[in-house]
Amino acid sequence: MFIQTEATPNPQTLKFIPGQTVLEDGTADFRAKRDAESSPLARRLFNIDGVTGVFLGSDFISVTKSDAEWQHLKPMILGAIMEHYMSGAAVVDGEGANDAADGAYDAEDADVVATIKELLETRVRPAVAQDGGDITFAGFRDGIVYLHMRGACSGCPSSTATLRHGIENLLRHFCPEVEEVQAV
Repeated sequence: MFIQTEATPNPQTLKFIPGQTVLEDGTADFRAKRDAESSPLARRLFNIDGVTGVFLGSDFISVTKSDAEWQHLKPMILGAIMEHYMSGAAVVDGEGANDAADGAYDAEDADVVATIKELLETRVRPAVAQDGGDITFAGFRDGIVYLHMRGACSGCPSSTATLRHGIENLLRHFCPEVEEVQAV
């Protein structure tokens, strides 16, 4: 098994590509070991000192670290991923994905929210997945779109610029009702 690694815009997060499917459907974000009960792979990664977050995408695993150095963590993470796949254990138990995003909004804004969600699905999420992250809809109220930053996007130094200059401009262009975008 050959596992590729890629840097992400977030220096605390590294993207691991095992060359096979990680999650069949959706994404799963685990910010602490106690959150990873549904994922044998995430639990295994959290057993490595210095791992503070695990994000599972369709074909990649993003791992976020604390103050530890990548040169020390990377071999242990590669070994844990390889051991997991060699064991034949499931990546997640049950449904696994935890990215369901109905979000909070007024029923009268349903058409605007449908457009926002469509733009996020078709234009935003595929782009940020390439950087090892995800962005999901959290709500819409009074012209403000609320989004969850996940994986490499969570805590990324460039996430504010991505929200303001990328996503906000895109949504405002297609939905004049959108005035601002905020992370939650």
